[in-house]
Amino acid sequence: MAYFPGRTPTYDRFPHVEVPGHACDRGWDAVAARLAAAPARVLTVECYVEVLDEEVLAELVARLRPARVIDTAMLFKPAAQIEAMVAPALGDDPVFGRLSGLEMADFLDPARVAAAAAATAGPGLTLVYGRGASLVHPGEVLVYADISRWEGQLRQRRGQVANLGAANRGSRASLQYKRGYFCDWRVADRLKRRLWPRIDFLLDSNAAGDPRLITGACLRAGLAAAARRPFRVVPFFDPAPWGGQWMKEVCALPADQPNYGWCFDGVPEENSLRLRVAGHDVEIPAQDLVYQEPRALLGDPVHARFGAEFPIRFDFLDTMGGGNLSLQVHPLTEYIQDRFGMHYTQDESYYMLDAEPGAHVFLGLREGVDPAAMTAALAAAQAGGAPFPAERFAGRFPARKHDHFLIPAGTLHCSGAGSMVLEISATPYIFTFKQWDWGRMGLDGRPRPVHLAHGAANIQFDRTTPWVEANLVNRIAALDRGDGWRRERTGLHEREFIDTVRCWFTAAHPASTGGLERGGVQVLNLVEGEDAVIASPTGAFASFAVHYAETVIIPAAAGDYTVAPGPLAAARGQTCATITASVRHRA
Repeated sequence: MAYFPGRTPTYDRFPHVEVPGHACDRGWDAVAARLAAAPARVLTVECYVEVLDEEVLAELVARLRPARVIDTAMLFKPAAQIEAMVAPALGDDPVFGRLSGLEMADFLDPARVAAAAAATAGPGLTLVYGRGASLVHPGEVLVYADISRWEGQLRQRRGQVANLGAANRGSRASLQYKRGYFCDWRVADRLKRRLWPRIDFLLDSNAAGDPRLITGACLRAGLAAAARRPFRVVPFFDPAPWGGQWMKEVCALPADQPNYGWCFDGVPEENSLRLRVAGHDVEIPAQDLVYQEPRALLGDPVHARFGAEFPIRFDFLDTMGGGNLSLQVHPLTEYIQDRFGMHYTQDESYYMLDAEPGAHVFLGLREGVDPAAMTAALAAAQAGGAPFPAERFAGRFPARKHDHFLIPAGTLHCSGAGSMVLEISATPYIFTFKQWDWGRMGLDGRPRPVHLAHGAANIQFDRTTPWVEANLVNRIAALDRGDGWRRERTGLHEREFIDTVRCWFTAAHPASTGGLERGGVQVLNLVEGEDAVIASPTGAFASFAVHYAETVIIPAAAGDYTVAPGPLAAARGQTCATITASVRHRA
């Protein structure tokens, strides 16, 4: 089936931010030559968790020929001691834990660190390498070897890496991810944030055998530029047990996968950012931008509320030609605070980018549902009994293109087959309590985890069909209009902190983030029309092209801007539409 008939896909899978006036050294010979030219007696290379030591350390040693090498892998506490240390955060659930407050120093043996630090005083070049290297010696030259979150996950799946201080290389990737999410990445990021203002070089170690090195000054210039103009993060796509075919066509994805179910297209904690330096792409976690430029990116009101954390998430869920998502619920605020240490929860919504005839969404409960009967039916289905009769208990609503379904935490929900969902939500995306997964296995051949007890503690059984119809389905309110455009609010629910505004336009229309001091970051997706152009009326940033289904982050510091149909849309006389999310400011 053609989902994009008569049109060539224009979706850009590899967006970047230009950083002029700087150099990039590419390849191990060039990287080593640049580091060898730096006046250092102690070269410190701090590493993110999933950097491949067998490549990076070996290549540096072979070319730099240091007088001594201090590999911090030898300085960690025993693995059993570390396991006991992280156990309170991880618990025994296969998916959920509690955010760890550990520091990198907690993983290192103080006596070994002290001995290693003393050894750096010897003659000749000392290379201090690994996780926590900067705690051994700050480095006369400090390099940070970074890696994108997605590549780190792929290395977990390929069995290439272990967790921080663990002897678990090759263990189940889902458990490695859980440990990374709740512990390792928090620990590494705390150290990174302290080092970022003073690193001398950034080493992009995403592509095996193809490193790229830029100066710290170049890195900081690129992040400063990104935080003051529209930009896109690098999306990633993944198959799913329920995955569909829409993204494969519209986003021009490789055909070697049976489906694509997920796409993270606007999640700095998960996506990466590409800086184009002297014609080379340097890929870093987009979260680095949040850490380095939180005020310019988020704006004062959002920064004050969330700190250096990006609170809005845009992602895709593709069931076109696929199956139902799991029937699920997200935790109430007090529940996620008490159980998992998160300070806000995953309120969300489904915006329908596309839908096949007969598509539907399960949302809320039918009138008269007995909670005990539903809980018993879920438990019986999970135990291998009769399949859960979802339509007997859950409300069901037809889903059409451009419908918007609001899903405050505690609301039972599920997108059915035949839908292309732009999911707009708060960022704590891991906290999904599956209640029924239609009796299927995950792509790894294992049952997908179901959390009935968590669900029973959070499902709001008073959110029945009449309430859902009145509060959660297509709550459209006109805002303003002008020559060739009209704007309307589409949500979200009053319990949710995100506002969404849709604008239909055939001509340029004005918009604004509200600025640094009074406004906040915005996230925009082009949901209708082939392309559009975002421009600054004052020339504060270069015009930015956005294509159909692409997500764009507009930093608070960008201020006023306009959006107009792009050349393709204008040539075809198309009506375009964007949906823009921002953090709601209350009076």
